[in-house]
Amino acid sequence: MKVLITGGAGYIGSTIASCCADNGITPVILDNYSTGLRVFARRFDHYEGDIADAALIDRIAAEHPDIDAVVHCAAMIVVPESVSNPLAYYDNNVAKSVSLLRSLTRNGIRRVILSSTASMYEPGEDFMVDESSAVRPLSPYAASKHMVERVLADSAAAGELQALSLRYFNPIGADPELRTGLQNPHPTHAMGKMIEAHNAGAPFTVTGVQWPTRDGSGLRDYVHVWDLARAHVAALALFGAPFEPTHTTINLGTGQGTTVFELAEAFGEATGTPLEVRTAPPRDGDVVGSAARIEKARRVLGWEPERSVADGVRDALAWAEKLPAVLEEEAELKAKAHSKAHSEGQQ
Repeated sequence: MKVLITGGAGYIGSTIASCCADNGITPVILDNYSTGLRVFARRFDHYEGDIADAALIDRIAAEHPDIDAVVHCAAMIVVPESVSNPLAYYDNNVAKSVSLLRSLTRNGIRRVILSSTASMYEPGEDFMVDESSAVRPLSPYAASKHMVERVLADSAAAGELQALSLRYFNPIGADPELRTGLQNPHPTHAMGKMIEAHNAGAPFTVTGVQWPTRDGSGLRDYVHVWDLARAHVAALALFGAPFEPTHTTINLGTGQGTTVFELAEAFGEATGTPLEVRTAPPRDGDVVGSAARIEKARRVLGWEPERSVADGVRDALAWAEKLPAVLEEEAELKAKAHSKAHSEGQQ
């Protein structure tokens, strides 16, 4: 089996590519390298460009006529940025995805897995969500993902394609073999702040400790990125013959979620040094959070998470040590690519 992975040089897409290769699936990478790394893509056949570039999609399809499916990971994903610049998000995440789907179906590629988000749900009273939970996106980012899901559902209803949308919250960790990981050396999420506090020997601050959760801190669903990759590979296995135009949504997660206090405890377990924790009032915009029920993933994909939050912490820390060297190598590859493009432009 051969799959095209859009955004395949990013954190999640590159991990999916490695998992595909480990399971006998040949990945082909398409990325514009706005956030993805050439270091991640170079192990495979790879193309630099935009998902809305119809000529490029035609070229990929011509050079790889045996592509069976597409894993669509290419998207802008920063929630605050989506609030301040919604048009860019709707253009990049929705309009360009429509262009991509047109190009794919024109070339006979009609099986699509969307790497989606569970942040579109409205949580229930127990802060858990399943696939039947109400959808109420609170950001342009989440809304853009929901719009793409609607496009896939309507296209499937018209007989044009077969699609799966995999919804999840917070990926953590790295490829356990440390082939890939989070590209950002200074992430702003809770895990990143804990790593910074650990390295500096400083306390970590939990903002908001009076939420109606089991320990008062916010609830998040931290799922190991390798488990997410495994789920995407399991989803690809559902695309068997004959072709049946359908669209299905499936939640991925831990099935119970993790509070911020529990994440701090897992961090201390992974490092062997308890993390000093302080508390503070919630910040503007903080929410209690939610987590995904995963019964459907167990039933349909035969999937459930295998790696713990502590595993995610250990892999994230190991990757953080490796990242500076990776970024140095990336800078060299980027300079060579720009030099080559400049030379070709002068010819």
